[in-house]
Amino acid sequence: MAGESHSIDRQGLFLALGAHAIWGSMPVYLLLVKQVPAVEFVAWRVIITLPICLAFIFQRKLIGEMRGVLRDRKAMLSLLGSALLVGANWLIYVWAIQHDHVYAASIGYYILPLLMMLLGLIVLREKMSAPQWIAVGLAAIAVTVLALEELATLWVSLGLASSFALYGLLRKTVAARALVGLTLESIILMPIAAVIALIYAAGPDGSSLTHSWGQGLSIALGGPMTAIPLLCFAAAARRLPMVFMGFLQFLSPTIVFGMGLFVFHEELHIAQLLAFLLIWSGVGLFIWHQWKSAKSRSALQATRKT
Repeated sequence: MAGESHSIDRQGLFLALGAHAIWGSMPVYLLLVKQVPAVEFVAWRVIITLPICLAFIFQRKLIGEMRGVLRDRKAMLSLLGSALLVGANWLIYVWAIQHDHVYAASIGYYILPLLMMLLGLIVLREKMSAPQWIAVGLAAIAVTVLALEELATLWVSLGLASSFALYGLLRKTVAARALVGLTLESIILMPIAAVIALIYAAGPDGSSLTHSWGQGLSIALGGPMTAIPLLCFAAAARRLPMVFMGFLQFLSPTIVFGMGLFVFHEELHIAQLLAFLLIWSGVGLFIWHQWKSAKSRSALQATRKT
């Protein structure tokens, strides 16, 4: 019927907001491990994430699906690439927060969805509307401004955006749910992570995990901080419309921006402010276009039902 209402799944909304709240507050958590070398922390993040993922795999009886992906050579090659990309993404992000480049990290994740649209156009031959082109163009101008005025941190923004955009592109080629993919990526990264952890343990300062109870617990918290928001996001994606999920993807970089401004008290340079204004304009245009498209599709479906 034309008057039918389309309500948002409350549980899905709660899960999505929870995932983005955790991702957005990650800089505050990383303050707890500021003294831990970024490479060692990422290694421990992999080591601690794997058993958590395996516990969920057995609890949800997904071992058969995981074995199926393991037998698929093409899928495993894609997961090898995605594992290296997500590892690089984590490393850049941790390093950026530890070195007070919070705004650069926020800009990176604002650019991410716009870069993914561009990759969809180039690699997947997807079509882009005029508003989407304008949004991408505004992001490109923002990157140019940063290149001219904030070159020292530009690599952080572009590194975060490009590594995760390419990660998402590779994961689209693997027919596996988020939990299975993350588990296999953690297995792939485990040998590298174990070697790094052993190297630091054998060094003059020893393993950061054993420096103090507080630091050890803070490092261990990296596992749940990795697995839980991803599982919440995956569950939310099954309950909420993709357009609505698209709106929410800008929530976590906005929280990160707020952290940089009010928690880290990072100085906001003119070039960064201009870049944010350009990107926010692009994001606003992107959201408006998505909302308008969703309303048009909903109206069309309602018309067909009457």
